[in-house]
Amino acid sequence: MTESFKFIIPVLMFCIIGGIIFSAIYFGKKYTILRKLSKFKARRITQFRTNELTKVSGKVLQVQEPFVAPLSKRKCVAYIFEIKQKVSSGKSSRWDSLVLKEDIQDFFLEKEGELVMVKPSRETNNYYSFMVEDKRVSSGTFNDPTPEFQKVLESFGVESENWLGFNKTLKYTERIIEIGETITVGGIAKWKTLETPINGHNYSKIAALESSINQKIIITDHPKAIKLVERRR
Repeated sequence: MTESFKFIIPVLMFCIIGGIIFSAIYFGKKYTILRKLSKFKARRITQFRTNELTKVSGKVLQVQEPFVAPLSKRKCVAYIFEIKQKVSSGKSSRWDSLVLKEDIQDFFLEKEGELVMVKPSRETNNYYSFMVEDKRVSSGTFNDPTPEFQKVLESFGVESENWLGFNKTLKYTERIIEIGETITVGGIAKWKTLETPINGHNYSKIAALESSINQKIIITDHPKAIKLVERRR
């Protein structure tokens, strides 16, 4: 094997590993969301143009009784939470998902006193979302679960100890869109006629961001999305 060939092999390995890492980041949910939103026009709510791809950042308001996050107990309109267990097999280990729950409901976005109606649906899969991780707790051999974490585990029938009485290595993550949180939504702009008035809204029409067959609603609470909206106005 020549000296030059010996040099090429590690360079190729470095490039392959770097390419894999770059692809995982670039095509990950967060950056995919931000790229999608970059194609939308940032507009004030009063300046919505019907059928235009539009994005806006605003404060989340509830339409109906909100969800309550299992661990943080915060009121929210969307959540994703997961309980995982670390399982060892020989010299390797992996994280197995024991519980994975996700849900979302209709909500309003409020900006400068104006409202936007958003109606995401898990049934029709009409939205694409990325939520920043809000809460993470764990337990392990020398780390007992907190009382709050223990209650969450019990509510889903997950044992915190193995048959020998040792703590399992468990991890809980929680992502939510909280009532009052500022988030960014992109969709097809519409103006909807109100059949019944909305409290605090004195107009007969309300702005909405909707989906179509070829365009999903984009929802995220990532701070970079808010900066993207403010910068493009």
